Amino acid sequence: MRFLVITCIWIIIDLYCFQAIKTVTSNLNSTAIAIIQWTYWVFDLLLISIILIYAFTGKFTNGPSPQMSVLFGLMILSLAPKLIIIPFLLIEDIFRGINALTIWISSNFSTNKNPISYFNGRRKFVSQIGLGIAALPFFGIIYGLMKGKYEYRVHKVKLTFKDLPEAFHGFKITQLSDIHSGSFDNKEAVEGGIKLANDQKSDLLVFTGDLVNNSAEEMNDWIESFSQLKAPMGKFSILGNHDYGDYIKWETEHLKAKNLDRLKEIHSEIGFRLMLNESLKIEKDGQHISLLGVENWGLRGFHQYGDLDKALEDVHHSDFKLLLSHDPSHWEAQTLHHEKHIHLTLSGHTHGMQFGIEVPGFKWSPIKYLYPQWAGAYEKKNKYIYVNRGFGFLGFPGRVGILPEITVIELLRG
Repeated sequence: MRFLVITCIWIIIDLYCFQAIKTVTSNLNSTAIAIIQWTYWVFDLLLISIILIYAFTGKFTNGPSPQMSVLFGLMILSLAPKLIIIPFLLIEDIFRGINALTIWISSNFSTNKNPISYFNGRRKFVSQIGLGIAALPFFGIIYGLMKGKYEYRVHKVKLTFKDLPEAFHGFKITQLSDIHSGSFDNKEAVEGGIKLANDQKSDLLVFTGDLVNNSAEEMNDWIESFSQLKAPMGKFSILGNHDYGDYIKWETEHLKAKNLDRLKEIHSEIGFRLMLNESLKIEKDGQHISLLGVENWGLRGFHQYGDLDKALEDVHHSDFKLLLSHDPSHWEAQTLHHEKHIHLTLSGHTHGMQFGIEVPGFKWSPIKYLYPQWAGAYEKKNKYIYVNRGFGFLGFPGRVGILPEITVIELLRG
């Protein structure tokens, strides 16, 4: 039923936006008009039909797949530009309606009994403006689908702490998050991102969860690639919400547990030290900082496997503490107000929604209305959280505006 409602809304949007297509192409020859109009309808109706087939055959219940991601990407490509066109058509229709009402009222007081056309035709320039502006996200989405998802960006951040041990002044940490290996389709591009991470030559490398979309076997073709990641003082990781296999149906709970066990083995095969609600010391020149890693802990229906108190059991109050926690919701819900001062939390999870605007001095994405901390560094009460935009992608098989990230954090004492 849900998919039928979505389909009906989609077709209504198509019919309404088709008015702009008809208006703009009205002066073309009949062959050109036919090609444009047939392309418009065949693309959408074919896409809608495939989505309905997937829905009624139950394929959407088995979690995300590469095929579903492609369908979702094409759906966004179809609908996003139309949602921009609609306001132009609506504003024009409001004025057309007011004009028609004026004509109707005046005609009742007129002695002229000739037939009257109440509604004016659509103005071509209004449709042209709407289509022209809608072309920007249309081509942006195409670029995001083809190139943006592998256009890795290095974000470098310097954070200063008064109580950072002197030996760790200038200490560099590379953070990766949300690899989602089940979505990858270009090994050369992914290994280019891995090389870029290694080129940062950080002291420590951390991964903050979501190695796969659902199943450990998604990593089979990528173990060797991600084993190439290097850091002289170690590579550490945690689990994200997708790593537990919670979003697909398993024949038995045993198979689900076996999948998680296999994923934990893969972390080790890559060279990651997987941290499960625990802590350890990173030592340098006789001094140390405490590295904490918790399992996934989230809000809005996400599971809360993480146990921050357990991870902090053996950590002294005076230690400098670095926490790996996948979901940034954990920061304000528990970490920020914990009795033990946690200096820096590293998270991921949001992907920056893989869609938004990011230019020097300004960033925006719809995800900000769900997550106050959604991309970059945030500070409260002399505590920091950094939210990585994600290395991979999920659902929508691309990135528009919010590009995949490799984070380099430099710790400073001051």
